[in-house]
Amino acid sequence: MKPVLITLVIAVAIGLFAGGRLSGLSALRLRWAPLALLGLALQFLAPAGAWSFPVLLVSFAMLVAFALANLRIPGFVLIVVGIAMNLTVIGINGGMPVPRWSLERSDQIGELQYLIDHGGAKHHLATSDDHLLFLADVIPIPSPIRQAVSAGDIVAYVGVAFVIVSAMRRRPDPDEGPVAVAEPTVGA
Repeated sequence: MKPVLITLVIAVAIGLFAGGRLSGLSALRLRWAPLALLGLALQFLAPAGAWSFPVLLVSFAMLVAFALANLRIPGFVLIVVGIAMNLTVIGINGGMPVPRWSLERSDQIGELQYLIDHGGAKHHLATSDDHLLFLADVIPIPSPIRQAVSAGDIVAYVGVAFVIVSAMRRRPDPDEGPVAVAEPTVGA
């Protein structure tokens, strides 16, 4: 969750630095946004047990549908690619493999111990039976973030940042109607 929040903050800062405006974000017209929110919620609230993997796959289907519905927006191609990368490794391995060394280098000893003791609904400790480990959560980010991320996560984060910066820098389309412009005041 922390990398997502950091991505949002950095993207807004870049957008402002590049001359963009926060009002550009309000003009962003995302299609099927509730589907994305539900898909993300399912990833965090996936039940334990036999239903965890099917619910995870349904959440990814919702995220893919949302991203495909918004392909016309700059940056969404990267989001689709990132989601597809994650879905591929998760689908092949029955969840996202996380190597022990990645958890250790990202200062997640508690998470490592939890996966050893209980396993996980979305993540599992990587084994020699896992495939496509280069797409797994193999990028450790140490304290203060303390997260292991995948190449798909990075691609999706770049896509999200691109969407935000592009929306902030977007200038109103003349076909969208009049835009109120403040008249300069002349001092008396």
